[in-house]
Amino acid sequence: MKPVYIFRHVACEGPGYLADVLARREIPHRLVRVDEGEPIPPSPDGASGLVFMGGPMSANDPLPWIQEEISLIHRAAEQGVPLLGHCLGGQLISKALGAQVTPNPVKEIGWYPVERVPGPEADALLGPLPSRFIAYHWHGETFSLPDGAAPALRSEHCERQAWVKGNALALQCHVEMTAEMVCEWARLYADELESESASVQSGAAMMDRLDERVRESQGAADVLYEHWLGHLQG
Repeated sequence: MKPVYIFRHVACEGPGYLADVLARREIPHRLVRVDEGEPIPPSPDGASGLVFMGGPMSANDPLPWIQEEISLIHRAAEQGVPLLGHCLGGQLISKALGAQVTPNPVKEIGWYPVERVPGPEADALLGPLPSRFIAYHWHGETFSLPDGAAPALRSEHCERQAWVKGNALALQCHVEMTAEMVCEWARLYADELESESASVQSGAAMMDRLDERVRESQGAADVLYEHWLGHLQG
Protein backbone atom coordinates (compact mmCIF):
# COMPACT_ATOMS: atom_id res chain seq x y z
CA MET A 1 0.00 0.00 0.00
CA LYS A 2 1.13 3.54 -0.73
CA PRO A 3 1.85 5.52 2.46
CA VAL A 4 -0.45 8.04 4.07
CA TYR A 5 1.19 11.47 3.88
CA ILE A 6 0.94 13.38 7.18
CA PHE A 7 1.78 17.09 7.10
CA ARG A 8 3.20 18.51 10.36
CA HIS A 9 3.27 22.29 10.75
CA VAL A 10 4.88 22.64 14.19
CA ALA A 11 7.02 20.12 16.07
CA CYS A 12 4.67 19.61 19.02
CA GLU A 13 1.60 18.98 16.83
CA GLY A 14 2.47 15.69 15.21
CA PRO A 15 0.17 12.76 14.38
CA GLY A 16 -0.06 11.61 18.00
CA TYR A 17 -2.67 8.88 18.45
CA LEU A 18 -3.21 8.64 14.69
CA ALA A 19 0.31 7.21 14.38
CA ASP A 20 -0.66 4.49 16.88
CA VAL A 21 -3.77 3.64 14.87
CA LEU A 22 -1.77 3.42 11.64
CA ALA A 23 0.85 1.19 13.28
CA ARG A 24 -1.88 -1.08 14.67
CA ARG A 25 -3.38 -1.40 11.20
CA GLU A 26 0.10 -1.81 9.62
CA ILE A 27 -0.57 1.13 7.31
CA PRO A 28 2.64 2.92 6.25
CA HIS A 29 2.90 6.66 6.58
CA ARG A 30 5.31 9.42 5.64
CA LEU A 31 5.67 12.44 7.91
CA VAL A 32 6.21 15.65 5.91
CA ARG A 33 7.94 18.01 8.34
CA VAL A 34 6.76 21.33 6.98
CA ASP A 35 8.08 23.01 10.14
CA GLU A 36 11.59 21.86 9.18
CA GLY A 37 11.35 23.13 5.63
CA GLU A 38 10.49 19.88 3.87
CA PRO A 39 8.93 20.66 0.49
CA ILE A 40 5.24 20.12 -0.14
CA PRO A 41 4.81 17.38 -2.75
CA PRO A 42 3.36 18.91 -5.92
CA SER A 43 1.11 15.91 -6.49
CA PRO A 44 -0.76 13.39 -4.29
CA ASP A 45 0.12 10.54 -6.66
CA GLY A 46 2.43 8.76 -4.21
CA ALA A 47 -0.04 8.77 -1.32
CA SER A 48 -2.99 6.60 -0.33
CA GLY A 49 -4.42 9.57 1.61
CA LEU A 50 -3.42 13.00 2.90
CA VAL A 51 -3.58 14.11 6.56
CA PHE A 52 -3.04 17.68 7.73
CA MET A 53 -2.26 18.39 11.37
CA GLY A 54 -2.71 21.56 13.43
CA GLY A 55 -0.58 24.60 14.14
CA PRO A 56 -0.75 28.09 15.67
CA MET A 57 -0.85 29.83 12.30
CA SER A 58 -3.99 30.73 10.33
CA ALA A 59 -5.06 29.16 7.06
CA ASN A 60 -5.36 32.78 5.87
CA ASP A 61 -1.71 33.66 6.61
CA PRO A 62 0.41 34.62 3.56
CA LEU A 63 2.88 31.77 4.05
CA PRO A 64 4.15 30.09 0.86
CA TRP A 65 3.62 26.56 2.15
CA ILE A 66 -0.01 27.29 3.04
CA GLN A 67 -0.83 28.08 -0.57
CA GLU A 68 1.18 25.03 -1.67
CA GLU A 69 -0.83 22.79 0.67
CA ILE A 70 -4.10 24.32 -0.49
CA SER A 71 -3.11 23.64 -4.10
CA LEU A 72 -2.18 20.05 -3.20
CA ILE A 73 -5.51 19.55 -1.41
CA HIS A 74 -7.36 20.89 -4.44
CA ARG A 75 -5.54 18.44 -6.72
CA ALA A 76 -6.16 15.56 -4.31
CA ALA A 77 -9.87 16.34 -4.16
CA GLU A 78 -10.06 16.38 -7.96
CA GLN A 79 -8.38 12.95 -8.05
CA GLY A 80 -10.52 11.48 -5.28
CA VAL A 81 -7.64 11.08 -2.80
CA PRO A 82 -8.95 10.83 0.81
CA LEU A 83 -8.37 13.96 2.93
CA LEU A 84 -8.28 14.31 6.73
CA GLY A 85 -7.65 17.51 8.66
CA HIS A 86 -7.18 18.35 12.34
CA CYS A 87 -7.87 21.96 13.45
CA LEU A 88 -5.63 24.04 11.14
CA GLY A 89 -5.62 21.02 8.83
CA GLY A 90 -9.40 20.99 8.73
CA GLN A 91 -9.39 24.70 7.99
CA LEU A 92 -6.90 24.22 5.14
CA ILE A 93 -9.08 21.52 3.57
CA SER A 94 -12.16 23.69 4.00
CA LYS A 95 -10.48 26.67 2.35
CA ALA A 96 -9.13 24.56 -0.51
CA LEU A 97 -12.67 23.32 -1.21
CA GLY A 98 -14.11 26.83 -1.34
CA ALA A 99 -15.23 27.47 2.26
CA GLN A 100 -14.25 30.39 4.50
CA VAL A 101 -11.96 30.40 7.54
CA THR A 102 -13.02 33.12 10.00
CA PRO A 103 -12.64 33.96 13.70
CA ASN A 104 -14.71 31.80 16.01
CA PRO A 105 -16.95 33.82 18.38
CA VAL A 106 -14.61 32.79 21.23
CA LYS A 107 -11.36 30.95 21.70
CA GLU A 108 -12.05 27.33 22.62
CA ILE A 109 -9.18 25.76 24.58
CA GLY A 110 -9.31 22.64 26.73
CA TRP A 111 -11.58 19.64 27.22
CA TYR A 112 -15.17 20.31 26.13
CA PRO A 113 -17.91 17.98 24.91
CA VAL A 114 -18.90 17.74 21.27
CA GLU A 115 -22.12 16.26 19.97
CA ARG A 116 -23.27 14.67 16.74
CA VAL A 117 -25.22 16.66 14.18
CA PRO A 118 -28.15 14.53 12.94
CA GLY A 119 -28.18 13.68 9.25
CA PRO A 120 -27.63 10.70 6.94
CA GLU A 121 -24.06 11.65 5.97
CA ALA A 122 -23.00 12.19 9.58
CA ASP A 123 -24.78 9.02 10.69
CA ALA A 124 -22.89 7.02 8.07
CA LEU A 125 -19.61 8.49 9.35
CA LEU A 126 -20.26 8.38 13.07
CA GLY A 127 -22.13 5.06 13.33
CA PRO A 128 -21.20 3.70 16.78
CA LEU A 129 -19.92 7.04 18.06
CA PRO A 130 -21.76 8.29 21.17
CA SER A 131 -24.13 11.19 20.64
CA ARG A 132 -21.89 13.25 22.95
CA PHE A 133 -18.23 12.78 23.93
CA ILE A 134 -15.31 14.77 25.32
CA ALA A 135 -12.72 16.20 22.94
CA TYR A 136 -9.70 18.47 23.17
CA HIS A 137 -9.75 21.92 21.60
CA TRP A 138 -7.26 24.69 20.91
CA HIS A 139 -8.44 27.17 18.31
CA GLY A 140 -9.57 30.74 17.75
CA GLU A 141 -10.83 30.34 14.19
CA THR A 142 -13.37 28.09 12.51
CA PHE A 143 -14.49 27.01 9.04
CA SER A 144 -17.71 27.22 7.08
CA LEU A 145 -18.99 24.26 5.05
CA PRO A 146 -17.77 23.64 1.50
CA ASP A 147 -20.47 23.07 -1.08
CA GLY A 148 -21.89 19.58 -0.69
CA ALA A 149 -20.39 18.98 2.75
CA ALA A 150 -22.53 17.82 5.67
CA PRO A 151 -21.96 18.98 9.26
CA ALA A 152 -21.01 16.10 11.55
CA LEU A 153 -20.08 17.51 14.99
CA ARG A 154 -20.66 20.70 16.99
CA SER A 155 -19.94 22.07 20.45
CA GLU A 156 -21.31 24.76 22.72
CA HIS A 157 -18.52 27.14 21.75
CA CYS A 158 -18.13 26.23 18.08
CA GLU A 159 -20.92 25.26 15.70
CA ARG A 160 -18.61 23.65 13.14
CA GLN A 161 -16.56 20.93 14.82
CA ALA A 162 -16.50 18.56 11.84
CA TRP A 163 -17.85 18.10 8.35
CA VAL A 164 -17.78 15.20 5.93
CA LYS A 165 -17.92 15.13 2.15
CA GLY A 166 -17.32 11.80 0.47
CA ASN A 167 -13.86 10.65 1.56
CA ALA A 168 -12.91 14.04 3.05
CA LEU A 169 -13.20 14.61 6.81
CA ALA A 170 -12.39 17.99 8.39
CA LEU A 171 -12.15 18.24 12.18
CA GLN A 172 -11.88 21.39 14.28
CA CYS A 173 -11.26 19.44 17.49
CA HIS A 174 -8.07 17.48 18.24
CA VAL A 175 -8.91 13.77 18.41
CA GLU A 176 -5.22 12.92 17.87
CA MET A 177 -4.25 13.88 21.41
CA THR A 178 -2.17 11.81 23.81
CA ALA A 179 -1.68 12.66 27.47
CA GLU A 180 1.90 13.69 26.70
CA MET A 181 0.74 16.11 24.00
CA VAL A 182 -1.79 17.75 26.33
CA CYS A 183 0.93 18.36 28.92
CA GLU A 184 3.35 19.72 26.32
CA TRP A 185 0.84 22.12 24.78
CA ALA A 186 -0.25 23.42 28.18
CA ARG A 187 3.40 24.17 28.92
CA LEU A 188 4.39 25.63 25.54
CA TYR A 189 1.26 27.74 25.07
CA ALA A 190 0.68 28.67 28.71
CA ASP A 191 0.27 32.36 27.86
CA GLU A 192 -2.96 31.56 26.01
CA LEU A 193 -4.49 30.08 29.15
CA GLU A 194 -4.44 33.35 31.08
CA SER A 195 -8.13 34.01 30.53
CA GLU A 196 -11.29 34.06 32.60
CA SER A 197 -13.41 32.96 29.66
CA ALA A 198 -15.73 29.98 30.14
CA SER A 199 -14.36 28.61 26.87
CA VAL A 200 -10.70 28.55 27.98
CA GLN A 201 -9.54 26.10 30.63
CA SER A 202 -6.57 26.57 32.91
CA GLY A 203 -3.65 24.19 32.73
CA ALA A 204 -4.75 22.63 36.01
CA ALA A 205 -8.26 22.05 34.68
CA MET A 206 -6.82 20.34 31.59
CA MET A 207 -4.87 17.92 33.78
CA ASP A 208 -7.91 16.93 35.85
CA ARG A 209 -8.89 13.32 35.01
CA LEU A 210 -6.44 13.52 32.10
CA ASP A 211 -6.08 9.78 31.46
CA GLU A 212 -9.85 9.28 31.58
CA ARG A 213 -10.45 12.10 29.13
CA VAL A 214 -7.75 10.91 26.76
CA ARG A 215 -9.27 7.41 26.74
CA GLU A 216 -12.71 8.80 25.87
CA SER A 217 -11.28 11.03 23.15
CA GLN A 218 -9.26 8.19 21.65
CA GLY A 219 -12.33 5.96 21.66
CA ALA A 220 -14.06 8.55 19.48
CA ALA A 221 -10.92 8.86 17.36
CA ASP A 222 -11.01 5.12 16.70
CA VAL A 223 -14.44 5.47 15.10
CA LEU A 224 -13.52 8.55 13.05
CA TYR A 225 -10.16 7.20 11.91
CA GLU A 226 -11.51 3.75 11.03
CA HIS A 227 -14.16 5.30 8.81
CA TRP A 228 -11.61 7.49 7.04
CA LEU A 229 -9.01 4.75 6.67
CA GLY A 230 -11.60 2.65 4.87
CA HIS A 231 -11.33 5.07 1.94
CA LEU A 232 -7.55 4.79 1.46
CA GLN A 233 -6.29 4.09 -2.02
CA GLY A 234 -3.98 1.13 -2.61
